[in-house]
Amino acid sequence: MPTRPPFAADHVGSLLRPAALRDARLAFKRGELTRDALTAVEDDAIRDVVKKQEAIGLQSVTDGEFRRDWWHIDFLERLEGVEARRDPTTASFHGADEAVPVLTVTVTGRVRHVRPIFVDAFRFLQRSVTTGTAKLTIPSPAMLHLRGGRPAIDRTVYPDLDEFWADVAAAYRAEIAALAAAGCTYLQLDDVSFAYLCDPKIRDGFIARGDDPEAAPHTYIRVINEALRDRPANMAVTIHTCRGNFKSTWMASGGYEPVAEALLSELDVDGYFLEYDTERAGGFEPLRFLAKGKKVVLGLVTSKSPELESADLLRRRIDEAARFVPRGNLCLSPQCGFSSTHHGNALTEADQWAKLARVVGVAETLKRHA
Repeated sequence: MPTRPPFAADHVGSLLRPAALRDARLAFKRGELTRDALTAVEDDAIRDVVKKQEAIGLQSVTDGEFRRDWWHIDFLERLEGVEARRDPTTASFHGADEAVPVLTVTVTGRVRHVRPIFVDAFRFLQRSVTTGTAKLTIPSPAMLHLRGGRPAIDRTVYPDLDEFWADVAAAYRAEIAALAAAGCTYLQLDDVSFAYLCDPKIRDGFIARGDDPEAAPHTYIRVINEALRDRPANMAVTIHTCRGNFKSTWMASGGYEPVAEALLSELDVDGYFLEYDTERAGGFEPLRFLAKGKKVVLGLVTSKSPELESADLLRRRIDEAARFVPRGNLCLSPQCGFSSTHHGNALTEADQWAKLARVVGVAETLKRHA
């Protein structure tokens, strides 16, 4: 019987854009390349990156998010009633040597799913995969609220936030149904909210803008569950949460304890991709709340720097996590993607593939001891 995702060796999704793709996207933005010509370059790059993932033994195969600029904006702004605007402020990414521009999602009308968003992209990926399982990543519904909160949602459109969340869940159900009809059996929701809400400073920011950081995780879980309620039985769904990933920098810090019980026991997903590549993520103790039968994908390999983690270190950390989760329910991956935005992280493609190969090699240990 085929293994249900997530897999022992897995990865979050985004991959470094090859130079030809970066150049083509810049040319398109300058008006020097047509949309069809850009799509052709994307197609070639995706075919190549699919082959590379399969060649190193990954069962989970993505398109690298090669058709996107940002991991979340490209999806969210295609929902009716949603606009992406450049915020006059900048984000506080730690370690950044430049001001980080902020694209803020604002809700200006009723949120509706008026046409398929990533279905065509998924179909192309699925046609390109030969030995693995095509995996699609989309931003979580919570991303429509996390950064801007109540002030970013027009009160004349949504005087009651319950109506807003009901519309958001319905829009997501429509996209998920379309993806299921196209044959998608592995879907991942990318959601930084849960990890961000472990950071005291971000929790203070919620309070300052009139939102409740204690209630927010429960609201997000309820809406995600509503969005997933009609998914077919053969569609595995995971959620990925991390503390920010922009050009190898980060946004938040703090262990999972403030959100762990609700996140790991109430969310209707098959597995959790959790960042664990630095001390900023805290210890493995919060994993004690994991619901029976669920999997945790330990993000022990960092996508932020080129240094290759030793196999022995990774095995020791897996042993530590196994104090709280049955070994057969543990998987391994990088803590985040290698290119959450088109900019990419500060390492080479060779570094990236070496890290993913290390994930596959160490994961064999998990399989043998499951």
